[in-house]
Amino acid sequence: MPKLKTNRAAAKRFRKTAKGFKRYSSGRRHNLGHKDSKRKRHLRSGGSSLVDKSDVGRLAHLLPNHK
Repeated sequence: MPKLKTNRAAAKRFRKTAKGFKRYSSGRRHNLGHKDSKRKRHLRSGGSSLVDKSDVGRLAHLLPNHK
């Protein structure tokens, strides 16, 4: 039986935590100069959030060694 391979693109975007998988919010990487302060402030909100429970199964398939 061959080894299970981790999807490297998913490994760079998600981290496994005790409560599930953590993801970073979109819209905070670049081109921040033209976005107003209110929009950036609302996007900030801790910087990360958990992946929805309906997508955890898909991530578990992409990251088999992160159980």
